[in-house]
Amino acid sequence: MASSSTSISLLLFVSFLLLLVNSRAENASSGSDLDEELAFLAAEESKEQSHGGGSYHEEHDQYRDFENYDDLEQGGGEFHHGEHSYEEEPLPTVDEKDVAVLTKDNFTEFVRNNSFAMVEFYAPWCGACQALAPEYAAAATELKGVAALAKIDATEEGDLAQKYEIQGFPTVFLFVDGEMRKTYEGERTKDGIVTWLKKKASPSIHNITTKEEAERVLSAEPKLVLGFLNSLVGSESEELAAASRLEDDLSFYQTASPDIAKLFEIETQVKRPALVLLKKEEEKLARFDGNFTKTAIAEFVSANKVPLVINFTREGASLIFENAVKNQLILFATANESEKHLPTLREVAKSFKGKFVFVYVQMDNEDYGEAVSGFFGVTGTAPKVLVYTGNEDMRKFILDGELTVKNIKTLAEDFLADKLKPFYKSDPLPENNDGDVKVIVGNNFDEIVLDESKDVLLEIYAPWCGHCQSFEPIYNKLGKYLKGIDSLVVAKMDGTSNEHPRAKADGFPTILFFPGGNKSFDPITVDVDRTVVELYKFLKKHASIPFKLEKPATPEPVISTKKADEKIEGDSSKDEL
Repeated sequence: MASSSTSISLLLFVSFLLLLVNSRAENASSGSDLDEELAFLAAEESKEQSHGGGSYHEEHDQYRDFENYDDLEQGGGEFHHGEHSYEEEPLPTVDEKDVAVLTKDNFTEFVRNNSFAMVEFYAPWCGACQALAPEYAAAATELKGVAALAKIDATEEGDLAQKYEIQGFPTVFLFVDGEMRKTYEGERTKDGIVTWLKKKASPSIHNITTKEEAERVLSAEPKLVLGFLNSLVGSESEELAAASRLEDDLSFYQTASPDIAKLFEIETQVKRPALVLLKKEEEKLARFDGNFTKTAIAEFVSANKVPLVINFTREGASLIFENAVKNQLILFATANESEKHLPTLREVAKSFKGKFVFVYVQMDNEDYGEAVSGFFGVTGTAPKVLVYTGNEDMRKFILDGELTVKNIKTLAEDFLADKLKPFYKSDPLPENNDGDVKVIVGNNFDEIVLDESKDVLLEIYAPWCGHCQSFEPIYNKLGKYLKGIDSLVVAKMDGTSNEHPRAKADGFPTILFFPGGNKSFDPITVDVDRTVVELYKFLKKHASIPFKLEKPATPEPVISTKKADEKIEGDSSKDEL
């Protein structure tokens, strides 16, 4: 019995050794194959370089738009990711004793505990940040008791930088009562910062006690808020003052006089506190009917301070993009057509205050009409209406029907009820798509890129992008080498004229990898040197379906006459692939 047990144990041990040897042999063979394939690709690249080519690796083209409508409103810092350089000279010591250092652990408490808090997002390597540091520190000292200044190393606090969409350094925000209200774009000097912050922190509510003052205000102010209170001091006034600090572009006033209130179109017998917003526009008056609290007042003012419909211009862009309401309902029409459709849009806007920003884009405007229309995929000259979700996910929903009050209201209501299917831009389907690099458009993305039976490498490019143009021959060569592999697709998509929710570019070119059998997850961003060899190594590592490079067969040398030899030698400079 013992002998039998020993035999079984010995048999199992021998079997294990055989499996181990076979596994090592397979791995060695696999490693040998990869080394051989990489050596082949490197040799081919070397040949290309000897003819004037070369490897290429640059940072992304950095593109900033004007809050996503194609660079019409500039902003942010001077230094973008990837533009840094390191200085050899030591930096001067800066006394920053009055500048708080924030992290994710103390950020929320700091901005909540300080009515006015200025926060700088910086990077240690950023030259502009280094130049700002002594000015910022001096301002912090002078502003003690008025406002608190702090800084955040965005390279260490990535979550905070992402939350506030930091795209350049330094980026400086003003927080009021815990809420981010404004980006500081003034002079980067102590005096500039101090003057700006003192103005923001000064009393932002004014008393009106005489009819003369009331008439002067009504004549001078393009828009204003007036509170009709029981008393000019106390809780009502404090709530109004707190709401006023959240607004930069209109003035707040208060009165306790019924006669003065009447001049502002408030009935003398109305229950106090009452509040109105007056504008010198088509919609002249808005009456507040909510609870008299800071939050409710601020929401009312934000929803009513802008025109019912904002004409899209460079000057008016901030009314759209700095609005607390992110959803936009946009009319695209030529100047001639606008007279017909703008009254319709204004009528709809009255029913959706606080839910949408209503925008008119003049399609035939030379400065921005074509660019903005192209961004949204609006073609032709026929008027169109669509809903845009703003900068969060950039989805679009186009009205399919006549531009009537009823139809536009239905579009808005269905959007709010999440009943609509988004629209994505797409070029026409390519007539022939048999090239080494497949052409992807919005309408064939699902069919090709999301095919679970294929590993797909996708480049998202822009036709105007210089880096994309330099990378194109390298990417084409990769496609040529891999064309015979059925399980692998090398593809490209023009990111300026095609969209898909699974293909989001953070710059051009962006290279994404979609592993086969795993398309429900986010793609892998390819962050390697942009050479054929490095891209091939990436694919070998991440492909869900193993593959082997199909190298061209080496022809047997044929030696005949001297003339033939000379012919072969004369052809040796040609690309063998």
